[in-house]
Amino acid sequence: MHQPSAFWDKIANRYSTRPISDEPSYRKKLQVTREYFQPEMQVLEFGCGTGSTAIAHAPYVKHIQAIDISSKMIEIAQGKAHAEDIKNVTFGRVGIDEFSAPDQIFDAVLGFSILHLLENKEDVIAKVRKMLKPGGIFVTSTACLGDTMKFFKAIAPIGKFLGLIPLVKVFTTKELEDSLTNAGFEIDYQWRPGKSKAVFIVAKKAAQ
Repeated sequence: MHQPSAFWDKIANRYSTRPISDEPSYRKKLQVTREYFQPEMQVLEFGCGTGSTAIAHAPYVKHIQAIDISSKMIEIAQGKAHAEDIKNVTFGRVGIDEFSAPDQIFDAVLGFSILHLLENKEDVIAKVRKMLKPGGIFVTSTACLGDTMKFFKAIAPIGKFLGLIPLVKVFTTKELEDSLTNAGFEIDYQWRPGKSKAVFIVAKKAAQ
């Protein structure tokens, strides 16, 4: 499940200055997520990138632990938090596969634009469920390329080998839904702003 950080370190500076491609959809996802937040919540965000989403959510919860495999991304994120005087977000350089936390410690886990970049999303989803408190939420926005770009499954390994793109997994929305429900989640909210857009899901940890 390990994913090298070199690709993300290389593009971190460029990534941090790139405008959000769909600002209205991003704002809606922020708003929907905040409807689930409470002031005392402990939150984990994995694959946090340069920290924009964690910083945006910081005023609505008690604490956010934000992690990413790229040391360059984390460095930029820490700089942003310092500039905005954000004190309740802790950034750390670690991948979700290596991250360790007690069971049932988080009220919410966020994973945006990340599940399709992991070797085995099922393992990660199961890990997320263990870290969540009963009734906790997993919020994710995921590119389900299998819905519209099945051919990408053939060319993605070539792009990765050449260093042009990171590891990219191709699966459908239905396959993502199944991964979540099979792991013990109930999908509470789902939205896709367009046919080729990422699928936004809020999934609740179901009782067993």
